[in-house]
Amino acid sequence: MNVFRSLKYRNFKLFFYGQSISLIGTWMQKTAVSWLVYRLTGSALLLGLVSFASLIPSLVLSPYAGSMVDRHNRYKILVITQVVSMLQAGALAFMLFFKVYNIPAIIGLSLLQGIINAFDITTRQAMMSEMVTNRNDLPNAIALNSTMTNIARIAGPAIAGIVLSTFGEDACFFGNFFSYIPVLACLFMMKLSTTALPRPQKSIWVELQDGFKYVSGDRDLSSLIIMLTVSSLFVIPFNTLMPIFAKDIFNGDAKTFSWFESAAGLGSVISAIYLATLKTDKHIIKVMTIASLVFGLSVMLLGYAAKLPIALLFMTMTGIGMMAQTSTINTYIQTHAVPSMRARAISYYVMAYQGMIPIGSLLIGWLANSLGPRGAVCVEGVIGVLSTGLFVLYKRRQAGDAMFFRKTALAGK
Repeated sequence: MNVFRSLKYRNFKLFFYGQSISLIGTWMQKTAVSWLVYRLTGSALLLGLVSFASLIPSLVLSPYAGSMVDRHNRYKILVITQVVSMLQAGALAFMLFFKVYNIPAIIGLSLLQGIINAFDITTRQAMMSEMVTNRNDLPNAIALNSTMTNIARIAGPAIAGIVLSTFGEDACFFGNFFSYIPVLACLFMMKLSTTALPRPQKSIWVELQDGFKYVSGDRDLSSLIIMLTVSSLFVIPFNTLMPIFAKDIFNGDAKTFSWFESAAGLGSVISAIYLATLKTDKHIIKVMTIASLVFGLSVMLLGYAAKLPIALLFMTMTGIGMMAQTSTINTYIQTHAVPSMRARAISYYVMAYQGMIPIGSLLIGWLANSLGPRGAVCVEGVIGVLSTGLFVLYKRRQAGDAMFFRKTALAGK
């Protein structure tokens, strides 16, 4: 089985290469923002607030973005989001270059990036089926896309750690600004067969309702989205406290913080490569369940890791679990949602994933002030394990109900 088989599609290959460079810049900026805010303020709550601002638009705007993407040319939307993201990165870079250390401005620009991402992520995911035309290769493309994202998660923070200690935060932001040049060049080289979209017969608000009815009416889709919502709200935000672990608990610096991000990225790449080798999506729910359990346990153990190498090992395990959990849910939605509802179904995935993390970041910031960072991370891991157990019980009950109805139908004959 060819792990890179989806790269035979020219459009996806261009997308893959362009995004690979851009995402390294994105992770450089993300690392630099977190480090800068904590260096200037020393506040776990403000760390959570910055994360909240960058992700909360996904909660509010994702369903609207899904309907917009289903109604308009996805390629044009993607070009617009990349250009505006480039301008946002440039604004941050010049602000820091001129030594304007303004926390409200940083939060405001993070909010702008969150608004852009609400449309950008939904568009990129919905375009997968246009770039990879064979449905059998779509799971491989999603896994490769996740691999690309998480290799950038290793390289970006690692480069940021060096750049931060050598040149300062503004150099990371300039790096992100220039990283958008290759992705835009690759987008302009793509040749997508974009057909004219029919004039919408329904208002966008009616389409929003149709999307919600479709997702909530499918028990498999809705249960996976609920599972992801719980994880994004109560487990994934543990990462918000990693600057505190690096600086205060393990007495490190910016490089130490970058090790935590890179460790999680390494685990994610391992997980993504495994998913790319799967021949079918037949056992995708089982893989998701095991991944969720691994994720919860590793977060719980990370909370009280005594030594830095042990903490980095558990951080790697969190990357394995979290990536497999989110990617398998994404793959299920991409391969099972009907084409006319795909972008709207994906938008609920984005809302559950990106939209809940900001609220969770505020919660863990508050929890860290009450229980300390170690206690807060441990609690999040326990919630992850318990939610996995509840999901397993629900699926068993669902399977039992299905078997009961089959037996009843056979008896009626």
